[in-house]
Amino acid sequence: MIEIDGSFGEGGGQIVRTAVALCAVTGKSVHIIKIRQGRPRPGLAAQHAHAIHALAGICQAKTSGIAPGSSEISFSPGKIQGGIYEISIGTAGSITLLLQCLFPALLQANAPTTMSVQGGTDVLWSPTVDYFRNVFLPALKCFGAKASLKLEKRGYYPQGQGKVVCHIEPSELQAAHLEILGGKNAARDRSKTGISGISHCSNLPEHVAKRQADAAAGALQEAGFEANIAQEILRLPSTGSGITLWSDSPGAYIGASSLGKRGLPAEKVGKIAAEGLAQELASGTSVDVHLADQLIPYLALAGGSYSTREISLHTSTNIWTAEQFLERKISISQKHISGKEVMVLDA
Repeated sequence: MIEIDGSFGEGGGQIVRTAVALCAVTGKSVHIIKIRQGRPRPGLAAQHAHAIHALAGICQAKTSGIAPGSSEISFSPGKIQGGIYEISIGTAGSITLLLQCLFPALLQANAPTTMSVQGGTDVLWSPTVDYFRNVFLPALKCFGAKASLKLEKRGYYPQGQGKVVCHIEPSELQAAHLEILGGKNAARDRSKTGISGISHCSNLPEHVAKRQADAAAGALQEAGFEANIAQEILRLPSTGSGITLWSDSPGAYIGASSLGKRGLPAEKVGKIAAEGLAQELASGTSVDVHLADQLIPYLALAGGSYSTREISLHTSTNIWTAEQFLERKISISQKHISGKEVMVLDA
């Protein structure tokens, strides 16, 4: 049984999600201690417990300690079963973080899987549903993954009640080499291909979504990029707003998002997302900082390479976690593009 110190590195729920996901894929049992030890509320949060229970059901795992507040768990997987699943996370627990925990296993399942998941689609500290389907899934396709996602209803914090339907085919993963683009004119070259996005709000004045979109488009135009941002005006059980932007440039798997909150002007919400995207695009790398972290399990499983602006603590922690289960090593090197230093991950 593999022993994992859940307080290592970033020390958050990600260690647990990655560990049990790779546990299911490799068939190796895991024992995790000191879960989220440094957090204000240590131990598993409710959404972590939901994700692990869902994965346990999919791979017929024997588990212990899977409950909110638990600081120690064990997970011993069985055979990964495809099929039709309905999962309710409750309130606004992140749907995308749950899916990221389940995907490595479901890609190795014995049959296709259709999964309906209820929870939060646009919540803090997690990829938005639009980022997931327009940045993460296209990048994952490069590794040979066959998956699609349909958004049926958005869900904001704290009520949640969003819903997505995801279809995953058993897939033979392959090494993906996501090339560095753009050379010395990276930002200028990418500006020619444009940016897409979605600005949305629920149970708020219609102008909120427009102000978010207009502010984002204006900030991007100042940075030399043209954007096409759709708007969604919604009436849902939950109230909130947000905007997600992503690059249409071939080979650039880059996005950014921002969520509205009380006291934060809609213009600021749009500008935060736009400035984040512009910074990533200007680096000339193949993936953004957050995607670099999210792709680690697949890089470790299948091999490949990609470049990113910097190595976050989340990324380095995910690399360490993956190496506890897999023999493949991920190396990090520096490369200069447009006078800037970028990081290249290779496995």
